[in-house]
Amino acid sequence: MAQKNTPQIWIEYALAKTLLVSLGLLPRGVAVGFGFLVGRIGYRVLGKLRRVGMRNLEIAYPEKSEAERTALLKASFRNLGRTMGVVGGFGKVTRENITDLIECEFDPEFAAEFAKIREEGRGVIILTGHVGNWEIFALAYSMFFEPSNLLSRKMDNPLIDEMVRKLRATFGNRQIDKINSAGPILRILRSGGSVGILADVNTHPKEGVFAPFYGVEACTTAGVAMLALRANALIVPMFAVWNAEKARYSMINERIIEPVDTGDRQKDIEETTAQFTAALERVIRACPEQWIWIHRRWKTRPPGQPDLYRD
Repeated sequence: MAQKNTPQIWIEYALAKTLLVSLGLLPRGVAVGFGFLVGRIGYRVLGKLRRVGMRNLEIAYPEKSEAERTALLKASFRNLGRTMGVVGGFGKVTRENITDLIECEFDPEFAAEFAKIREEGRGVIILTGHVGNWEIFALAYSMFFEPSNLLSRKMDNPLIDEMVRKLRATFGNRQIDKINSAGPILRILRSGGSVGILADVNTHPKEGVFAPFYGVEACTTAGVAMLALRANALIVPMFAVWNAEKARYSMINERIIEPVDTGDRQKDIEETTAQFTAALERVIRACPEQWIWIHRRWKTRPPGQPDLYRD
């Protein structure tokens, strides 16, 4: 990636900061409405991303009609707009009013099990994905449970990266750069801490293993399973999805995953990865309009298999 010059960095930062501040000054409903408008415009003008989204939906839902897939993709852009509008108002969120925006909807059995795990001091990998609103999820987790450590790749604009980093740290979260992160993460997990990881994007073959996703092999990070095994940590899938009936987000869960540990490290990583990928898929299938279909999830193919994207 080409390095950006100083004027470009500052111009991008000024635009991003202005947008964030402006959204923060608006009532939440107005800010979300603006986000919906941006989403509609994005669907119309971002032709390359629109084509990627339609191709992904063809792969995932071959049984659906083109009209049904188009409606899903439009709704996905709308969800990204809602996410933008909500994130813009993070400055107004407090411990007292956060339940106006998001609530926990965990089943009692899971809640009891999770509380027991945290009391015992075993490390946990909080697994989530780009479904619903992953930013409000991280913020809410730090309020409802504990500040966590968020694994994230640095943005190519250092000023925007620092702005986002501070936003995520509002209630105590700490961001960890993906580069050379294994050592720090292992120390956190072995000491009983928590690490949040988004694990639903395409991965380079050197860093991933193939796991079924919508019935098609998808290269998925091997890091989650590897870290869980090395630190004897549990994988806890959690998400924040939009609940239209309640007009707010709900924190939901999948079952807690104990990493497979048979002694065959490669097979254990592959099986554990398949388990959490299946959990991600179940959540996405429950609300497909809230996932980022514009990402080339199946870009990396197993050896000998053809490219699934046309351009």
